[in-house]
Amino acid sequence: MSQQVTYTVRVEFGDCDPAGIVWFPNFFRWIDAASRHFFAERGVPRWEETAQTLGVIGTPLVDTHTRFVKSASYGDTLTIAVAIPEWRDKSFLQTYRVKRGEELILECEEVRIFAAKREGGGIRAVPIPAEIRRLCE
Repeated sequence: MSQQVTYTVRVEFGDCDPAGIVWFPNFFRWIDAASRHFFAERGVPRWEETAQTLGVIGTPLVDTHTRFVKSASYGDTLTIAVAIPEWRDKSFLQTYRVKRGEELILECEEVRIFAAKREGGGIRAVPIPAEIRRLCE
């Protein structure tokens, strides 16, 4: 299991739908930001730098499962606890627990890959660089 990192989000009026609750795609935007924040907090350089040094351009999402438990609204402060409980050869499982105080709002599991540019266009999965894994464990 990796270290856990926390990312904080303040829900703004524009994040909500006409019913006053967070429009669900915003959770995925915040989770994506929390994923990158996890790596930054663990000392992994920005993807522009790893593209030059390791060939890694980022960690695109390949699978996701989310369970919404409660709604959130304008003015709420949400914390997103991020961890990597499982490392694979070219992918990893990243988990998120979104809370408002002690209340669980949602849980999410994602499978992401470490990606490099493919010759001729597109991307391909590459083995996880040992130095990145070492920083994150």
